[in-house]
Amino acid sequence: MENHFTALTDTEYQQLKDAIADITILIAGADGEIDKEETTWAKKLTHIRSYANSKVLHSFYEDVGAEFSEKLDKKIDSMSTNKEERTALISSNLNKLNPILAKLHPMIAAEMYQSYTSFAKHVAKASGGILGFFSISSEEQQLLDLDMLDEIIYSEEE
Repeated sequence: MENHFTALTDTEYQQLKDAIADITILIAGADGEIDKEETTWAKKLTHIRSYANSKVLHSFYEDVGAEFSEKLDKKIDSMSTNKEERTALISSNLNKLNPILAKLHPMIAAEMYQSYTSFAKHVAKASGGILGFFSISSEEQQLLDLDMLDEIIYSEEE
């Protein structure tokens, strides 16, 4: 765990990492079936973000990527196939991140929030559409903002 996250317990840090799998399942399964193209892209994206992302989150994504593929597959296997039940459970899990994010430095918390919402958008764009147009379904669009998370904005003036 990098020193940006030392205010957290190991369990809380794990919850932040697990959120990436939850977001993947939430978005990939938004239109009913969990889309293989989207989960495959999410696995690649965790690796990419370990070096091509906000520098303060590189080690976070290295940690996520180290266990992501296996964790994602296990979570998918253990989740309900009922879209509404699955969405409710994941939304509840993600909502539990709000007090954890509040423990972080505001800049890091804002980076995490932005990273989560950006990750959701990248997963949604991974399949469907024509040349990238209309690749986000209406069901995915409703979830992309991750409304269960409190929006976190940071500016240098704070």
